[in-house]
Amino acid sequence: MRGFAVLVGFICVLLASCPAEAQFEVRIKDIASVQGARGNYLFGYGLVIGLNGTGDTLRSAPFTQQSFRSLLDRMGVNIRNIDARTRNIAAVMVMAELPAAANPGSRIDVTVASMGDATSLSGGALLLTALQGADGEIYGAAQGPIVVSGFQANGRNESLAQGVPTSGRIANGALVERASPAQMQQSESIIFELHNPDFNTAVQVADVINVMAKQRYRMAIARELDNRRVLVRLPAKFPASRIIAEVGSVRVTPDTAARVVVDERTGTIIVGRDVQITPVAVSHGSLNIRVTETPVVSQPAPFSDGRTVTNTESQVEVSQEGDAMTVVAGASLQSLVAGLNRMGLKPSGIIAVLQAIKTAGALQGELVVQ
Repeated sequence: MRGFAVLVGFICVLLASCPAEAQFEVRIKDIASVQGARGNYLFGYGLVIGLNGTGDTLRSAPFTQQSFRSLLDRMGVNIRNIDARTRNIAAVMVMAELPAAANPGSRIDVTVASMGDATSLSGGALLLTALQGADGEIYGAAQGPIVVSGFQANGRNESLAQGVPTSGRIANGALVERASPAQMQQSESIIFELHNPDFNTAVQVADVINVMAKQRYRMAIARELDNRRVLVRLPAKFPASRIIAEVGSVRVTPDTAARVVVDERTGTIIVGRDVQITPVAVSHGSLNIRVTETPVVSQPAPFSDGRTVTNTESQVEVSQEGDAMTVVAGASLQSLVAGLNRMGLKPSGIIAVLQAIKTAGALQGELVVQ
């Protein structure tokens, strides 16, 4: 609870210290993307070699053994009748994202993750692996040494692990062999899509683009289509890349919804800037019941035929706290947090109070419980 109050209080102080005009201004390219200019996911199956006894157990990972034998068969080495027991090889899945503007010859990063029972990929190198897209076409090939950030050390009675040693990355580890299918097409207009759809934000984006365009091109070029899309017409003799660069640098003040996000698993509470609570009286009481079991040994009298018996005495304590009524009202984030802090609640208590206030209709905003 104290950490929540300090965090939100720090945000309120930070916002109050910023100039009002440039308080929430962001670039258009940070809140929107060009329609059609997107990346594509690639994946492939490969083998990692050079592991120091931390690879797959071939008997427990038959796919690794089959891949190992097929690899050597293609190289003219026949081990089909030999029981190989090496643990210096591991089967992995290779993943990458092909950018929209990627062309043959460019390089991209890849992520490598183990599929079998390998304990670590540290020190290993990925063999040549074809990367294919969802359409089954091959768009790249990956190969190179793997960088692993995690480690694991095992002893007889104790083991120590940090991070995930069975996955790693290869910087610039893949060569693009085929251009991305999502290439920007030459047209008379482009569409910007907002990451967080909002009608007010779409209107503001169109307005600030037109202000810039009237100074730069002597004409208005933008209009909003709906709460997500803003259409920008390309002026004559100006390429699309230049228009995208200039529009993306324009700053705008996006509108945000009044929303409270609650994560019950971790106790995280995020309150939006425009959330308000109409005056409401809140009483949050907690009933605590504590049961204590104390073992008691009953001894028989001397020279008797009795037996020692262990009994249990139970003690039950009941306490109830926080039964006072508190008026909570907030026209701003700072006053709302101050009202909740006066009640001395923990995050779990704040979650229960917010849900009850929303049910009562006093929370003027959206409550999202995850």
